[in-house]
Amino acid sequence: MSSSRTGRPPVQRAPRRPAGPRPPRDNPVGRLYTRVRRAWDRPLTAYYLILGGSLLITVLGLVMVYSASQITALQLSLPGSYFFRKQFLAAVLGGLLLLAASRMPSKLHRALAYPMLLGSVFLMILVQVPGIGVAVNGNQNWISVGGPFQLQPSEFGKLALVLWGADLLARKQDKRLLTQWKHMLVPLVPVAFMLLGLIMLGGDMGTAIILTAILFGLLWLAGAPTRLFGGVLAVALTIGFILIKTSPNRMARLSCLGATEPQSGPVDCWQAVHGIYALASGGLFGSGLGASVEKWGQLPEAHTDFIFAITGEELGLAGTLSVLALFAALGYAGIRVAGRTEDPFVRYAAGGVTTWITAQAVINIGAVLGLLPIAGVPLPLFSYGGSALLPTMFAIGLLIAFAREDPAARAALAMRQPRFGRKRAAVRGSAGAAGPRRWNTMRRRAAARSSGER
Repeated sequence: MSSSRTGRPPVQRAPRRPAGPRPPRDNPVGRLYTRVRRAWDRPLTAYYLILGGSLLITVLGLVMVYSASQITALQLSLPGSYFFRKQFLAAVLGGLLLLAASRMPSKLHRALAYPMLLGSVFLMILVQVPGIGVAVNGNQNWISVGGPFQLQPSEFGKLALVLWGADLLARKQDKRLLTQWKHMLVPLVPVAFMLLGLIMLGGDMGTAIILTAILFGLLWLAGAPTRLFGGVLAVALTIGFILIKTSPNRMARLSCLGATEPQSGPVDCWQAVHGIYALASGGLFGSGLGASVEKWGQLPEAHTDFIFAITGEELGLAGTLSVLALFAALGYAGIRVAGRTEDPFVRYAAGGVTTWITAQAVINIGAVLGLLPIAGVPLPLFSYGGSALLPTMFAIGLLIAFAREDPAARAALAMRQPRFGRKRAAVRGSAGAAGPRRWNTMRRRAAARSSGER
């Protein structure tokens, strides 16, 4: 052994470990992403998104209807809560419809398709009968049902087209007839065009656009080829162009796109411009509930078609983004339900409802933002209007029922919500198993006390 210069033995160093891969550091962002992705892929995600999102939109809509409609009610010599009370009553009735639809099996939904379609067509015909139909804002699409209550049959026509079209396409798919273009188009497209004609007789082009979107959504889900889909789209665009070109009112709405002044030449763009003013004055968090300025007679239809503008003025960008996020979550959940099912009726009906709600929300919000012409359609579940709220909540009940029918979701719900009888049986079983042991323990304690043990 050699020694160092100082005479001391050399220090033996431990051998170096071979360099290997270092353990990955804990990334909080990656960990959060993993948790969110796992929660997103759970069987009950779509169920909770549809139920929670629709309820939040409805509740927030009630709050904004109360805030946006007070001035209008007072100007009409009505109580300030007049429109809110009517909307609240419609929300309660709609909640009962939602609950009933969510508990119905698919067979009962399919059985309602033809009666609902025939009833909607009959009511749409009654709208055009003098003395029965009522004109509102130039559109004759209403029926007076007594007192201050009115009914718009075209709103129920959307639900009827979804149910009937889904049932028709599902039956044809079972018979393997959708590979032929004539079976894909007939009688779906003629019946849809009949509904569109009845709606356009009253001048309501906004509802006709939503009905056209539902038709295209059903054809897309049915696997319509590009040429067939493009042909139907070309026909619809041609008819829409003719209807817009022949109507000065519709041409004026089209001319107000991008307008910054209430009077853009000979065209009156008051509503479109003041909707932008309301959104611009809201800032990040808004001026507060009830503090809107535009609802004091400046913005027409503040509690119906332009309630999103009042939301932006009172709740700011945070409020509008929250509404957009809720609709986006509702749309994603509907697409997920339609994509994960093997039942063709569920796929077509869920896709039709999702197309209906998403398209109507995009058209309404796009009009308020000045990106689309003002079509006069309400924001689903949010704007004032019982005729629009009732069928929409029934459609949400359809989505909830379809989300519950998924086998994985059904098993998860059974585990999280055990039946009352099972609970009682489990309690009795545990009590029976613990009973003798507890009695023996009590006997031993009594014996120990009698013998003087401590």
